[in-house]
Amino acid sequence: MSIPPRPAVDFAPRFHSAQVHAADKSLMNALHRLRFEVYCRERAFLPEADYPDQMESDAHDASAAHFVAFNGDEEVVGYVRLLRPDHQLQLPFQTRCTSLLPGLQMPPAAESAEISRLMVRKDYRRRRGDLLAGVAAPKDPTSAADERRSPTPQIMLSLYRAIFAYSLDTGLRYWFAAMERPLARALAHMGFAFKQVGAAGDYFGMVAPYLADLKDLEARVGALNPDLLRWLHARAPLTG
Repeated sequence: MSIPPRPAVDFAPRFHSAQVHAADKSLMNALHRLRFEVYCRERAFLPEADYPDQMESDAHDASAAHFVAFNGDEEVVGYVRLLRPDHQLQLPFQTRCTSLLPGLQMPPAAESAEISRLMVRKDYRRRRGDLLAGVAAPKDPTSAADERRSPTPQIMLSLYRAIFAYSLDTGLRYWFAAMERPLARALAHMGFAFKQVGAAGDYFGMVAPYLADLKDLEARVGALNPDLLRWLHARAPLTG
């Protein structure tokens, strides 16, 4: 009698994420409005007066890869983008997080990207202490069952799955991210092996620069949670 294959585990059953292309003006506008709500109105990282159309954008958007998370009703609930190095082979975080570890050897620019503007819509961050990515900081005892109070960061995982697939397809191996420490701890708990590579500084809040090698990330996730690694590799469509 043959043993049936292990059933697939869905780590974000209520959400799905996809890459968004600039030609989809309607969806891109919705993402810029979300960014305005979070970065300008909610967190005051940027002055509202600079964005009279209530859509936050910057010079990096034209060359960035954009990703959106949807709920079951196809509403926008999360966003992240990946930024490539500029013509001087620098990533945006390097202009703010300047105190990198002595002797740090930067990975090849062609294989590197910065995770930027990672955010979850406010009404999906209803737990006390939730960070912008929908992760509790530092600990949340609640465990309600509905999608807006899920004890697992499903939206963030869905977005990470999308950028992971994109990175494999485009030859990216290294992710930089400027993160708050609770988010870095939450990612490490799931096996996402980011290492702090510099001192904390003010870069849209007090954050520190982190670096992940996707080869190490795959090995660590595979050791801690093989189901999660299988789910990451079982790609959803990249284009929405």
